[in-house]
Amino acid sequence: MDKITKAQQIKQLLILKSLGYKYYNPSLLEQNQNIINLPENIDNLKKEALGCHLCSLSKTRTNVVFGEGNLHAKIMFIGEAPGETEDSLGRPFVGKSGELLTTMIENVLGLKREDVYISNIVKCRPPNNRNPLEEEARTCLPFLKKQIDIIKPKIIVTLGSVALKYLTTNEFQISKVRGTVIKQDNLVIIPTFHPSYLLRNPSAKKDAFEDLKSIKKLYEEIIG
Repeated sequence: MDKITKAQQIKQLLILKSLGYKYYNPSLLEQNQNIINLPENIDNLKKEALGCHLCSLSKTRTNVVFGEGNLHAKIMFIGEAPGETEDSLGRPFVGKSGELLTTMIENVLGLKREDVYISNIVKCRPPNNRNPLEEEARTCLPFLKKQIDIIKPKIIVTLGSVALKYLTTNEFQISKVRGTVIKQDNLVIIPTFHPSYLLRNPSAKKDAFEDLKSIKKLYEEIIG
């Protein structure tokens, strides 16, 4: 096994260890704790993500879709995974669902897209746009959590059930908690439907509109 492959495997073990998994050879991990230390600088963190090969999604991706937006954003939108257009361009939410998200941000929140920060649970596109597998999501979460640590958003808007699942500890049903405030690990999370769901189910747009009105109200309270 070459050094690069060994380092990658150790790094994955450390990520999974931080999430509660146990191993038969903990001494190996203890000797290599420095590998898991993710950068505190967003540019260096992005470089780390661009070179990540810790799960099988790295084998089928065209580009890593790290995230983009205002690094001092008060609101952060988090979806589940990049789609085909995002994978091609290396940017989040730039396909049809991205166009709808931008419209929602501008027309309801009264903000520009560049005022917020946008990312996903996983940084690489799952084949055929399927939901990310548990292992894929858990492996990629440390990158997202470090983004959150660096940006420090006041409000996190989860888009869809997948993002809600991996950023909260309870088995919430999005249809029951959408538009409400969930406090998790000092984070303020408000779930709403994923734009792709709204494109498939236009009748749900009125509910998403109400969710965004709640988000706008909270945002205005925060910024005074």
